[in-house]
Amino acid sequence: MASTKNLQERVVLRRTTWILAEFVILFLLLALLARRAASPGEDRGATSAWLGTLALVCEAWFAFVWMFDTYPDNLLPEEELPALDMFVTTADPALEPPVITVNTVLSLLALDYPDVGKLACYVSDDGCSPVTCYALREAAEFAALWVPFCKRHGVGVRAPFMYFSSAPPEIGTAGDEFMESWAFMKSEYEKLVTRIENADEGSILRDDEFAEFIDTERGNHPTIVKVLWYNTKSTRTGGEGFPNLVYVSREKSPKHHHNFKAGAMNVLTRVSAVMTNAPIMLNVDCDMFANNPQVAQHAMCLLLGFDDEIESGFVQAPQKFYGALKDDPFGNQLEVGFKKIGGGVAGIQGIFYSGTGCFHRRKVIYGMPPPDTNKHERTGSPSYKELKIKFGSSKELIESSMDVISGDVLSQDISSRVEAAKQVGTCNYEAGTCWGQEIGWVYGSMTEDILTGQRIHATGWRSALMDTNPPAFMGCAPTGGPASLTQYKRWATGLLEILISWNSPILGTIFGRLQFRQCLAYIFIYVWPVRASFELCYALLGPICLLTNQSFLPKASDEGFRIPLALFFTYNIYNLMEYKECGLSARTWWNNHRMQCITSASA
Repeated sequence: MASTKNLQERVVLRRTTWILAEFVILFLLLALLARRAASPGEDRGATSAWLGTLALVCEAWFAFVWMFDTYPDNLLPEEELPALDMFVTTADPALEPPVITVNTVLSLLALDYPDVGKLACYVSDDGCSPVTCYALREAAEFAALWVPFCKRHGVGVRAPFMYFSSAPPEIGTAGDEFMESWAFMKSEYEKLVTRIENADEGSILRDDEFAEFIDTERGNHPTIVKVLWYNTKSTRTGGEGFPNLVYVSREKSPKHHHNFKAGAMNVLTRVSAVMTNAPIMLNVDCDMFANNPQVAQHAMCLLLGFDDEIESGFVQAPQKFYGALKDDPFGNQLEVGFKKIGGGVAGIQGIFYSGTGCFHRRKVIYGMPPPDTNKHERTGSPSYKELKIKFGSSKELIESSMDVISGDVLSQDISSRVEAAKQVGTCNYEAGTCWGQEIGWVYGSMTEDILTGQRIHATGWRSALMDTNPPAFMGCAPTGGPASLTQYKRWATGLLEILISWNSPILGTIFGRLQFRQCLAYIFIYVWPVRASFELCYALLGPICLLTNQSFLPKASDEGFRIPLALFFTYNIYNLMEYKECGLSARTWWNNHRMQCITSASA
């Protein structure tokens, strides 16, 4: 029987002052444009018409962009909570050390959930590293100790490296037993780290359990699927079980394009479908651990708490980072962006999908539209033949998709599904199907995450923002300038690919169900790479004027000078107050604007 208590509620946030400030800035931008358009080269002090015209074009762009910048106690009984498949992706053991992946996996295995038998964790290793697989096997053994310890003592942060980075909490006179357990667990974790860091690939391959990795290459190997922990083994943990743990390395061949992370996510979706087929899926990057042990229950409040499921096609947690440098000198923590832009679009059709820390409905990933809001019913279920064309030839996958569409998801023995999982993980399985287009993660952009979210919104679904305290997930942000610029370059390339392709949000609004204001929000993000030419051009006008003894701005004695002066101070004060409202320092504001100029000119 469904719970009669509220699982979530809507709260209206009043932003009258902020909206007024935004309109003041817009008015000043339009006033500057009007004056510039009226006399692009006739200002006193503006001695070159071409400089005035160039400034007009850049200022028109700034005004255009500014107009876009507007905007678990009550859960069901445990037998009614849906199953959850958790995905972790890693690609390179050198750049993403296995110890980091292990900590993320352990934090997921230790999540609070009424029935851990409904949880399963899948790790995608695109590097096909035997060391990563070995590390996960060792982590499964350690989890038999770690999970009961966390739940018995109410541990808040369940990534061991973070938990043991600080001194044990003060327990008082009755804490001797806990202190002994804490010291024992820390010792066991240090042993685990030592085994992983000292692991030798040659020694690992002599173990029959890792024979499948012999003669494999990173870019040329068959599908490897290994069940490293069955939930049935959890009787060893004294009744405090933890989820199934499955290692997946999809087939790679030099003759096939593998579509980067989107391809890996689609393989995980298919593998999990034929093994556990949970109706809800969580995906996280290997360096983003679960910081809140009740995050799955918080997500279920949003997925199950609305009267109409259309309101929560997916639930996205904001990205937050640990170990970040003070005052964000490289501008890569994006706190203001997530809070202001993310919180703003959450009030339209929903927050963007950011690629990690997101809970998806499996049927939404399968491309199913929401129920007709007028008829309150769906069209008839697709036939077996139609599903075969969409999902591929795997009988097990087709049957599991039929179960998801009908809402009749059944549990199954994953040990008997390994071969079926290997079949759907081959690199030619998607040929002639709809994977990467109508279903699954979308191909065609380096930023597959936001593109996939856009396709979900264009289907008619909404998304929900989950901002918990403590934060749901914590990740590791780049701590160097070159790494940050590389990330920005990848984002810029991917966003531009979407903007100028058939995946444009404008087409999603015309031919789909993407709301107009949500379309504008997507365009605001996608035009970010385009700003480089305008900002660089506008920044060069000053040096050009100094070298040629010209000017593109009115003299300080002119009345028209008040407009750009007022715009400069109003915009910067407005932006500074945004940072202060988010609890950030003025230095952080300065650093972020400095990096914004650098990335605009280079990414």
